[in-house]
Amino acid sequence: MAIGPRKPLFYVGVLTVGFVLGGFLSALLKRFLPEGPAKEFFTWTVSPSLGPLHLDLIIFSLTLGPIAVQVSLLGIVGVVLAYLLARSLF
Repeated sequence: MAIGPRKPLFYVGVLTVGFVLGGFLSALLKRFLPEGPAKEFFTWTVSPSLGPLHLDLIIFSLTLGPIAVQVSLLGIVGVVLAYLLARSLF
């Protein structure tokens, strides 16, 4: 069992692994669940977005965006599972 606070890289890694795992689970259920309320509930996503962001300087011009994140119920479940697994291992 770890003593003291965890490093920020630990939490970034857990979030990354969790969202990838949740995205995989969501894609898997979208493909194999039959149409109905269960499929709609488990594969429902929210997609907040930011952008486009324009930066116009004298020397160059840069445009970023739009940047969007898809968050689903299974993405959050994946983060929780990744955290519990990482906490038990480290």
